[in-house]
Amino acid sequence: MTERSVYLDYAATTPADQRVVDAMLPYLTEHYGNANSMYRLGRDASRALEDARERVARAIGAARPDEVIFTSCGTESDNTAIIGLATAAGRTSGHIIVSAFEHHAVLEPAWRLGKQGFEVTELPPRPDGTVHPDDLAAALRDDTVLVSVMHGNNEIGTVQPIAELATLAHERGALLHTDAAQTLGKIDFDVAALGVDAASFSGHKIYAPKGTGALYLKGGTRMTPYLIGGGQESKRRSGTQNVAGAVAFATALELMDAERPAEGPRLAALRDRLVDGLLGRIEYAQLNAADAPVRLPHIANFVIPGVEGEAMLLHLDAAGIAVSTGSACSSGSLKPSHVLLSIGCPVEFAHGSLRVSLGRYTTEADVDYLLETLVPVVDRLRQMNPLYEKMVAGLAGAAD
Repeated sequence: MTERSVYLDYAATTPADQRVVDAMLPYLTEHYGNANSMYRLGRDASRALEDARERVARAIGAARPDEVIFTSCGTESDNTAIIGLATAAGRTSGHIIVSAFEHHAVLEPAWRLGKQGFEVTELPPRPDGTVHPDDLAAALRDDTVLVSVMHGNNEIGTVQPIAELATLAHERGALLHTDAAQTLGKIDFDVAALGVDAASFSGHKIYAPKGTGALYLKGGTRMTPYLIGGGQESKRRSGTQNVAGAVAFATALELMDAERPAEGPRLAALRDRLVDGLLGRIEYAQLNAADAPVRLPHIANFVIPGVEGEAMLLHLDAAGIAVSTGSACSSGSLKPSHVLLSIGCPVEFAHGSLRVSLGRYTTEADVDYLLETLVPVVDRLRQMNPLYEKMVAGLAGAAD
């Protein structure tokens, strides 16, 4: 095992920024009151909570602070939005559209609703990793009540034309929700400009602690509460509020926005250095969704024929490098990534995927170390694969 440690899985989670920790600590110690209590400690906590709500609302372009609902994570926000919007006003049936490469926090609630009377359409992205407006227009129906398309894909990093999709959904009377866990703080995100009715966010993707999240709900939009039993968050999300987590989320988001003009181009340059280096050194390697019109600055996803993703991950881990073979939430599964399959990646290649995601503390030296380490790892694994020569012949034939 090596002493060196290189973390390249920021799309899975980020380390909490010390500035964020410093901002939240007082609300775990001296200002520890319940924000719903009437005495001074409670009032202090309530003021901090509402200040954090105003800061988040301002950062995302919300019209009012009460359009921000604090949650425990992105998964809760997604579940709340999909189930709550679909079943608003006691509705028990209707048509729902979700993109086929959504996070499972969106797909599984939709599938549950599909067993309870709703009809669900999984809209496939095109090979460039984009949900095309023409495809959504063709899928929309008069009884469509909800469309959910993620803003930036967590595995391949492609950015979707949410404003166009929202306009199409609204023309047919449907609401549009977007999972923005991977885009918040990394690229411009404004709920008014995008025209969304709901958006989900996750704190641990923006250097806040795990267990923090938020849901934007446009004013006047009806939603059935998912968590009940206390009436907090204006009766939309029961449970004693995590004041320290809300302060952390707001602080982390403000830091991301302040640093993005410099950090975005820096990460994009590192991503391009990674892509050029890997494709130039590893034969037959491919960048997934390489033709995407817009992509996130911090994510690159590759298929490397002739190797298993898990084997690459373990060899890199032994060298002190942390990467992913797909989305972290499903990396324990032996099934190939549903995201890669949705854009037409063959099953045998999808098993050899590698996702590298960069962040605040990534350096050129980290990228170079990955490339130096990965090349001999791939060579060694390919030599051990008795089917690689046959696969190479097929790839060469396809190229001809």
